[in-house]
Amino acid sequence: MKILHINDRLSNRGGADIHMTSIIRCQATDHKVHLAVGRDDGNINLPCNKIVLPGLDDRSRRTLDMDSFFDEVKPDITHVHNVMNPMVIEWAAGNHSVMTIQDHRLFCPGRGKWTLDGQSCSRKFGVETCATCFTDLEYFTEILKLTNERLNAIRSMELVVLSDYMRTELESVGIRAENINVIPPFVADFPEPQVAEGYPCILFSGRLVRGKGVYDAVEAWRQSSIDLPLVFAGTGSERENLENLGFTVLGWLPRNRLMAWYRNAKALIMAPRWQEPFGIAGLEAMTIGVPVVSWESGGISEWHPGPLAPWGNIGELARILKNYDKVSRSPMKSCDQNNLMSRLFDVYESTIEGNH
Repeated sequence: MKILHINDRLSNRGGADIHMTSIIRCQATDHKVHLAVGRDDGNINLPCNKIVLPGLDDRSRRTLDMDSFFDEVKPDITHVHNVMNPMVIEWAAGNHSVMTIQDHRLFCPGRGKWTLDGQSCSRKFGVETCATCFTDLEYFTEILKLTNERLNAIRSMELVVLSDYMRTELESVGIRAENINVIPPFVADFPEPQVAEGYPCILFSGRLVRGKGVYDAVEAWRQSSIDLPLVFAGTGSERENLENLGFTVLGWLPRNRLMAWYRNAKALIMAPRWQEPFGIAGLEAMTIGVPVVSWESGGISEWHPGPLAPWGNIGELARILKNYDKVSRSPMKSCDQNNLMSRLFDVYESTIEGNH
C-alpha cells in the first residue's frame, strides 16, 4: 500500500508527533510511505519519502496547491494528523482521507475544555458558551470562525481518536458515531540509553505550560513533603520561571535519554489543567514500570488503573504522590503494536473501498 501522511511539522516534541513517527516507522517495513509537513525541525530520520510544503503548519486558512504533490505521489490512502489549516482539511475531506484528531482544536476554540476561570469544561460547543472563555471579542470571533470551518470539514471524514473520551466529545458536536474509530496509541520500543543518566527523582515530562499543570505539579510535590527532587523534562513558556524557582529543567530529551531518566525516576507526575485527550507520556512511563501520579483528566482513566485524584484536587494528588509506591505500574490498555496497527489498516481499507 502507498500511504501519504500529512502533518503540520516533523518533530519529536510531543506525544502527537511521536505517535505519528512511530506509525510511519512501523508501516515503512511493508509499505511505501510518504510524509508531507509544513516544517521540519531537523535531525529526525524516518524511513519514508519526505516533502516540506510551507503552509501546512498554518493555523488559519491559507490556500495551498495540494493537488500537485498529491498527483505526484498518487497514494492509495492519505492520513492527516495535526493539521489546523481549514483549507487543507477541506481538501483532505474531498479526497477520502483518514484524519487522526489528536486534541480539541477542531471542536473547542478555547484552551482544551478548560475554562477561563480555571474549571473543567463539560459544556457543549456554542457561541454563547465559548465566548465566556475569552476576553478579546475580536480574537474570539476569529478563532470561532476557524473552529467552525475545521469542524464542518471533518464531518464527512473517517476519523481516528485515541480515547473514548475524545469520541464522546466529537459525538457531542454532531460527528456521526460510525465515522469515529477509537485506536489508542501503541508504545514503540524505546532505544536503549548509551549512558546512564539521572538520579532518583519525581519527573514531569512534557510541554512546560500552564495548561499541562506545571504549577499544580509543583504545589502537589511541595505538599507531599517527599524527599525526592522534582525534575522537568521539556520546554515551553514556563521554563525560565521554573528555573528561577530553583528546579532542574532538562529541556526536550531524545527518547533514549528520556528512557534513562524514566529508569531512575520513582514516579512521573501528570496534572493537566486541560482535558488530556489521552496522555501518551504517562502510558510510555507506565509501560516500562514507572508509576504515574495523576488526576482525572480526559482520557487518562482509560489506561490508568488508579488511584487517580479528582481533577484539580492538589491535596489528593499530593497524598498519592507521597505514596507513589502503591500506584499501579502497569497500564490497563493493551499496547500491542500489531493489533493496533491492524485496526488502523482496517480503517484505511474501509476508506479506500468508499472511494469506489
